[in-house]
Amino acid sequence: MTWERRYRLRHWIDTSLVFWATLSLVTALFCAPVVRYLDEQTGWTPFGYTPDGARALLSTLVSSMLTFLVFVLSATLIVVQLASGQLTPRVISLVLGKPGVKLALGTLTFTYTYTLSALGRVEENVPHLHVGVAVVLNLLCIVVFFVFVQQLSVGLRPASLFLFVAERGREVIGDVYPLAYGPKEADDGRRGPPPERTARVVEFAGRSGVVMAFSAGSLARLAYAADAIIELVPQVGDSIARGDPLFRVFGGTRELSSDALRGCVAVGPERTLTQDPRFVFRILVDVANKALSPAINDPTTAVLALDQIDSLLLCLGKRCLDEGVARDQDGKVRVVYGTPDWPDFVALAVSEIRQYGDGSIQVARRLRAVLDHLIAALPEARHPALRQELAMLNAAVARKFPDGEDRKRATVADNQGVGGSDA
Repeated sequence: MTWERRYRLRHWIDTSLVFWATLSLVTALFCAPVVRYLDEQTGWTPFGYTPDGARALLSTLVSSMLTFLVFVLSATLIVVQLASGQLTPRVISLVLGKPGVKLALGTLTFTYTYTLSALGRVEENVPHLHVGVAVVLNLLCIVVFFVFVQQLSVGLRPASLFLFVAERGREVIGDVYPLAYGPKEADDGRRGPPPERTARVVEFAGRSGVVMAFSAGSLARLAYAADAIIELVPQVGDSIARGDPLFRVFGGTRELSSDALRGCVAVGPERTLTQDPRFVFRILVDVANKALSPAINDPTTAVLALDQIDSLLLCLGKRCLDEGVARDQDGKVRVVYGTPDWPDFVALAVSEIRQYGDGSIQVARRLRAVLDHLIAALPEARHPALRQELAMLNAAVARKFPDGEDRKRATVADNQGVGGSDA
């Protein structure tokens, strides 16, 4: 199995409701015979049901559990559609991948299958332990259902969603950039110049999509075995179509298989967070942009997004960014790939919100507080990109606020946008 297929399998398991529902169903079918065996061995009668009473009770529980399942799926789809329309469609996969959704669906599916199995075993003799377990599971599912409804309704509010995205973003930043920033660490975030040799171009031959992730280690091993240097042309998050250059291979004692190279890159329909810290900022910025649109005009939501952008930029600025190369065990460069640098992240996180929030005192004050905070907290090497954004913010404020008092207020850094310190 190639690295790409393993990645796709892991991604499907993380985000698929079908997998967890099927796993719960199979587990229930395995557990039911075990409980029946224990019932035969123990002869335990906790409730003392008659056959008719057990059938009536289990029939009611099966019907109610099926109703719960339908409601949970319907509510999830409706809420996700509303959230994608009001916030951004890029949160759909994140919401479906939340543990609470999978836990609720799995518990209800397990209980429904187990109860149905118990109902089919009620004959002249009632399997009392079997029926008792089914009753307890159904009572547990009532609690799970209410917890699910509460978490789903609270979790998709803008503030809660921003916190969830930011937590995932910090995990991704820690995985992609594990080293703390230091003067001796490479941190230009730019790929090195390609070797000055004739390159063999490997074109993309699959279905068009987006580069979701790639395995630098697998590519480095392939390059080492062929004594070559491999350049991955698109960056993670880039769109790629059939016929576009995917790799450039320099040198080599033998020709590398196109299929082997292709198996080191995962291409799918949309971006994921796995190796793409920029996608975290893209989600937050998209929500802020939509909130600042004339149709919605909700600058407070944009301020909530800036709260998390501030935290993520601070986390990112304290780490050594990727130099864009992978080396073999001898320290020789084997793989070259594109990767964003610090100004790229700052521009992505700040510039669009500044443009969409042009003319909003609340956004201008909160954005200034973000930039001032980062300049004060991050090393000197991080300051030029931040100061450039601060200069553009000053120009936007001067242009949009002709009234002197409004302009004065817009130039105050305020962590709340409007409502914090005015000094």
